[in-house]
Amino acid sequence: MKNMNENIKYEEALAQLETIVRKMEAGEFDIDELAVQLKAAQRIIKFCKDKLSKAESELAKVQSEAE
Repeated sequence: MKNMNENIKYEEALAQLETIVRKMEAGEFDIDELAVQLKAAQRIIKFCKDKLSKAESELAKVQSEAE
């Protein structure tokens, strides 16, 4: 799994999260791997939230400059 850094796209992170969720729902992880993947999912969720917040801020700035 890629590290969560600013170079990864939101869509890539979301795809990684969807894969983890799909595998969790299918019961593909043993208990140890489930704990690891849950932590990874939490990191991805935080990353996605941060990306969305940053995009919202940038859009608000552009909108205010256009007025």
